[in-house]
Amino acid sequence: MLALLAPQTRLTDPAADARGDGGYVLPTRPAFTQDMLDLRALDTRGTPQGMQFTVTYGQLGNPWNSPAGFSAGVTDIFVKGALGGQATLGDSGLRTSGGGWQYHLRVSPGGSTLTEVDAQGNERPLAAPTVQVSGSSLIVQTALPEGRYGYWVTNSVYSPLTRDGVLRPTTAQNPAALQAGRADAPVPVDVMAAPGDTQAYTRGTLAPVGETRDLVGIGLLALGGVGLLITVIATVFVWRRLNPHVRP
Repeated sequence: MLALLAPQTRLTDPAADARGDGGYVLPTRPAFTQDMLDLRALDTRGTPQGMQFTVTYGQLGNPWNSPAGFSAGVTDIFVKGALGGQATLGDSGLRTSGGGWQYHLRVSPGGSTLTEVDAQGNERPLAAPTVQVSGSSLIVQTALPEGRYGYWVTNSVYSPLTRDGVLRPTTAQNPAALQAGRADAPVPVDVMAAPGDTQAYTRGTLAPVGETRDLVGIGLLALGGVGLLITVIATVFVWRRLNPHVRP
């Protein structure tokens, strides 16, 4: 029964769109294919250990021959906060629309991490997630508390030769480079977004997918409204007791 009640969500993304704004040229040394970097689906479910994510790609590539079994992309999943949160999606060159994030899950061949951000914007590490390869998917078990969330999901080109394992776009023509049409192009080559939504590459903003409503915030506002109503009623009651001869 508990398994049936656990939060489960399936989110999908259009195929063959892992070229940023459509003009990114993937590295050929080593050889990357668009399928390797193409986000196809994100399945989430609650477990006794925390939230489990299954990220599915067009193909699970390993161009760098990593012992992890995958080495084409670095997938970042930013998890929507209950109230407020951070508006900058790490070093991706993108900002959020529709709220802010509280947790950041990075799935990387160089080591996966999960962090939580506080009200001051400071990140602290949580227990490291475990990653299992399954066909063209990665199954990621995390310590993220069970619940229904909104997500910002991006996929960037992996490189063990950079400081953080992410290859950033450049206008230089080089077989080992990720080429883009402008110097300030967003880092991810694919983002999870509704079909036809290109704002990540035209405006630098990405909308969340999944549970995008701030349920906790709505609940707190409703609770505040009830509290205000009780205060008004109590005030009127006291006033009438102190002024019994005055008609309202």
